[in-house]
Amino acid sequence: MYALVDAVSYYASAEKVFDPSIRNKPVVVLTNNDGCICAVCPIARRLGVPKFKPYFQIKHFLAKHQVVIRSSNYELYADLSDKMMSVIARFCDNQYVYSIDESFLQFKNYNSLIKDWHQYGDEIRRTVWQETRLPVGVGFGTTPTLAKAANHAAKKLPGFNGVAVINDDKSRKEILSRMSVTDVWGIGSRLGKRLNVLGINTAWELASRSPKTMRQQFSVMVERTINELNGVACLTWDDVRQPKKEIYSTRSFGQRVTEFHSLKTALITHGAIVGRKVRQQHSLVKRLLIFAASSPHDDNYYKKSVVYDFPVATDNTINIALAITQVFNQIYMPNVHFYRCGVGAIELTSSEFTQHDMFSISGNNPELMNCYDGINNRYGNDTVKLAAEGRAEKWHMRREFLSPSFTSKWRDIPKIIC
Repeated sequence: MYALVDAVSYYASAEKVFDPSIRNKPVVVLTNNDGCICAVCPIARRLGVPKFKPYFQIKHFLAKHQVVIRSSNYELYADLSDKMMSVIARFCDNQYVYSIDESFLQFKNYNSLIKDWHQYGDEIRRTVWQETRLPVGVGFGTTPTLAKAANHAAKKLPGFNGVAVINDDKSRKEILSRMSVTDVWGIGSRLGKRLNVLGINTAWELASRSPKTMRQQFSVMVERTINELNGVACLTWDDVRQPKKEIYSTRSFGQRVTEFHSLKTALITHGAIVGRKVRQQHSLVKRLLIFAASSPHDDNYYKKSVVYDFPVATDNTINIALAITQVFNQIYMPNVHFYRCGVGAIELTSSEFTQHDMFSISGNNPELMNCYDGINNRYGNDTVKLAAEGRAEKWHMRREFLSPSFTSKWRDIPKIIC
């Protein structure tokens, strides 16, 4: 048996953990630079607050309904996630943390111990709430894909109170028939549209198709997904999450940037982020896109992008920073009020299966990058960084509604007055 435990509106719920005064109020969380709404708690959802709406377009509506607004507090969310995952891990013999608010569980030797999976799910929910004050939904299934489907039902379908179990044909048909095909794990919107053309609109209709026929029309991943929906376990967590084909780091500035060095350090910081993500998925960069732009709403809109081809594919942050430095003069324009910049690795190759060039010397330094990443993983991002990234500058993102860092800064530790 597998399970997926997933927090409910995680960012908004995390904001309520250390602030009991807002637990019964509508809460929304904004994206970087307080741009859009990225998380809506259930109370705010009942008011009709939409996700991904620009904040400036809905600020009057939020004020009218006294909605609590928070900027994204990533340090708090990461710390609470670690605590939540450690509590969940006690309930199984194999845990895989899939994302900051999702965790798969596998039960290999529990069938004789657990008589009622619904009751066990309730116990997981109750324990996580008691120890972290975070609400979660729990879905059980005989495969990872069915566990994901059950979790969807537990959180979003009427009739399930936070726990759903798919352990026989009746429960499988009941839940899959009520799910859209794009709610199935691994079926994105683009693939969903192609399936809709074939008359496949629900998860149950997908499960009823022949796996081999669908493999011929689509891919082996679709074949495996259909088998999983029929109770045949053939996917692992990593099968569905394929390595990214492009990796970007972009952001709009908290306030406009005009200085040469501020824009350059911003771009090199984005390059360092791209380098870290590239190494995490064991890839190398062959082609890099560097760009900066003013706001499209400005007069004399300006945008400049440059593509840099590495002679030898690399994952070395120093090489990426040197590439940005080399092309920077082509991007920067005096008297332009830059609004946004970014760096993208637009052509990637595997670091495990690379054909080396006999006549080109590689500038990669795996030992140095392993040490660099190891220090930052242990002591926090930016513990070690390039001097060219500079220190905290005004171009860093705007967070006007930021809650205190209750668990990661001494000055913000909650105080209890008796």
